[in-house]
Amino acid sequence: MKASNQQKGADYWTKRISEQEMPALCSTVRDLEKLAKDDVSSLALLGRSVMHDNALTSRILRVANSAIYNKGINQVSTVSRAAVVLGFDTIRNICLTAKLLTSLLENKHLSEGVYIRLLKLMAQSFQSAMLARMMMNDRGESLREEVFIASLLYRIGESAFWSMGGETTETLDRKLAAIDDKVERSFVIRAELGTSFVQLTQGIASSWGLGEVLQKSLAQPDDRMPEIRCIFLADKLSEILSKSNVNQVELQKRIKQIAEMLDISPKEMTQRIVSCSEATHKLAAAYGAKVLIPYIANSSKILIHKSAVLDLSPQDATADEPELDVVLEIRRVDQSYQLNKLRQLTQYAVEKTDFNQIMRTTLEGILTGVGVDRCGVLLLSPSRKLLQPRIMMGDGVDMLRQAFVIDLDDRKSVFSQCIEQKRSIWVNAPSSQGCKVQIDYALVEKFSIFGFLIAPLAIGNKVLGLFYADRHCTARHFESQDNDSFTHFCQLANVCFAVSMS
Repeated sequence: MKASNQQKGADYWTKRISEQEMPALCSTVRDLEKLAKDDVSSLALLGRSVMHDNALTSRILRVANSAIYNKGINQVSTVSRAAVVLGFDTIRNICLTAKLLTSLLENKHLSEGVYIRLLKLMAQSFQSAMLARMMMNDRGESLREEVFIASLLYRIGESAFWSMGGETTETLDRKLAAIDDKVERSFVIRAELGTSFVQLTQGIASSWGLGEVLQKSLAQPDDRMPEIRCIFLADKLSEILSKSNVNQVELQKRIKQIAEMLDISPKEMTQRIVSCSEATHKLAAAYGAKVLIPYIANSSKILIHKSAVLDLSPQDATADEPELDVVLEIRRVDQSYQLNKLRQLTQYAVEKTDFNQIMRTTLEGILTGVGVDRCGVLLLSPSRKLLQPRIMMGDGVDMLRQAFVIDLDDRKSVFSQCIEQKRSIWVNAPSSQGCKVQIDYALVEKFSIFGFLIAPLAIGNKVLGLFYADRHCTARHFESQDNDSFTHFCQLANVCFAVSMS
């Protein structure tokens, strides 16, 4: 297709998105971008643009008070105060990010395939923005924020297209779902839309008056300017991490490039990426975008591939430094081990056995037999208002012991339901849109985003605590049979507890 025809296609979709599909977002973005730096009137204009939107104001303040932005200062309670403390440009960019996330996700009429595609793309863009910001740590806050926004909007054309919904998006979604080859995918996109997603992003960036850094990064992605290079590499790295099967060769290549640019070792770069991933999850929750969290690469996914990354730079290894083995063992379902532990528990149900031995045998059966990464028992406090860890087994349990104190004030929470209704609960995706239980976003960070299993620990009719299990470290979801096996262990353990206390 000729370049002029592709430009016409880009112009058509830019106009349609700007004027018909999301005019409110277009108008807000233009207004925010027009606000001049250090202009006395800017703060008043910003205030007027958000003062009538309580949900937006709440998000802005939640983000402004998050650990990413609030470095030990007192919490701020108004947008104007936040602008004074953090700087106008920072608050403007927080506002822009919040509006963008809300607008793109608010279309409730998307098909399931298109909606999942949009979520994955937005999660990828959000992670890319955080990675680029992290790479610019030694630069001024203003430039870091500009790079964050540019990375976040680097694929705005594609995101805006999918958020439209409708027949065209569904048709393209079906066609792309059957294609793996990048070249062929690009050809299908151009044939369907009359342009490419990159050209559509360029059209929107120009029409909406988005920043110079974004426009330059789109027009000259190979530019060696640090901010442009960071945006390009962050986008590539985020794209690699977004895949279900990470390409280790590509992962090594990008981490090595970033490490060389920052003049650090690949090992140090990998650790920074892990920390950045954890911060990305927390910031997405602060923005009220918990629905994106399952699609943002977590630290365990990155660490699984860390050993391959360390091979990039053999000179970093020293003679007295042991080789790091961070490829995690995946415990598979072991039916014979389950049977062995269930037989032991059956014997405990006949003969009185120590309370702690029952707990330990049960957790061993769940950990190795059901094949989980970590499990434990949480006991109720004397006031019955808190759940606190008693015994934890598996990977990374030291952190779990410190973080796993659960407040039961909310009677609608999944933990309160488990205790009050005396039933096991399988939470498949704590942060998903379809999750029917209420879990505070701060708690989501303590549990596995891949789901978890809980069941009451009870003696007769009195619940003493909960059993817990997840597969967080190896980034796996549970199946129905896993839930059945977990529940079986917990129910048999409760029978043993009753005999023990009789």
